[in-house]
Amino acid sequence: MSFFPGKDPEFGDAASCDAVSQIIVPRTSDIGGFEVRRALPTIKRRLVGPFIFFDRMGPARFGGHGEALDVKPHPHIGLSTVTYLTEGEIGHRDTLGNHTVIRPGDVNLMTAGRGIVHSERTPEDLRLRPHALSGVQTWLALPESDEETDPAFGHTEKNALPTISDNGVAGRVVLGNFCGLKADVKTFTDTLFVDIALRPGARFQFPAEHEERAIYVLEGELTVAGDRFGQEQLLVLSPKDPIVIEGAGPTGCRIMLFGGAALDKPRHIWWNFVSSSKERIEEAKEDWRRGRFGVVPGDEEEFVPLPER
Repeated sequence: MSFFPGKDPEFGDAASCDAVSQIIVPRTSDIGGFEVRRALPTIKRRLVGPFIFFDRMGPARFGGHGEALDVKPHPHIGLSTVTYLTEGEIGHRDTLGNHTVIRPGDVNLMTAGRGIVHSERTPEDLRLRPHALSGVQTWLALPESDEETDPAFGHTEKNALPTISDNGVAGRVVLGNFCGLKADVKTFTDTLFVDIALRPGARFQFPAEHEERAIYVLEGELTVAGDRFGQEQLLVLSPKDPIVIEGAGPTGCRIMLFGGAALDKPRHIWWNFVSSSKERIEEAKEDWRRGRFGVVPGDEEEFVPLPER
């Protein structure tokens, strides 16, 4: 959903503990009452594992009377989008004919490959009553060998995802392998994405089994190696060393752990397009300008035009 005019993230204070190598402070954009915080990419940090884009959506409150999220059909290439909600619902449609409602704890993974178009809108039954929306949308850059793969879509309900529950720690493995648990969701490289809540004083070890790792603080506060960090910060962790995370403050914290294997080579990103080739991005621009991506069944009347930049 990079059609959001999200502002570039900023770096926070220098990390004071060896376990945290970078602190990224997302900048907030208000899009018609809907807040978006963009944590990746930044000038100094383009990716964490395959994660090339990380947006925190909301929390937002819609008052009914037609107030809703309406993301018109728009294209992607060279990536997989991952949508994960903590509140609310989003209706997804795409050019493959999929029509799915995303609910909290579910994971939507749409692989664009050589090209796909999708829309994201508030379901009709929510539009006339007050409702909330909160969650995360990320993009996974595909390996160079898979950038032109056939587009695909997968929806996994939360009950099918493995859960963590132990001594004040509760969570869900959304993508990849973590602490002996594996989410049955297809990814193209080693990928980690985990939703975890810690009560105040609860401790949890984040192992170093993945090449690159980061933490996004959705709610509350946590400590890492004795240093305290607040919500809406992205902490890029130093490689190779396991760290201990502890819930802090009066409520503890809710965090997203993510990362995985570093990509094989740098990626270019422009609007909704990701590729190892600048020429391929130029080709995608022309394809969208000329209407070659196809239409979304059930959402054929509108689309997001190519930005003039």
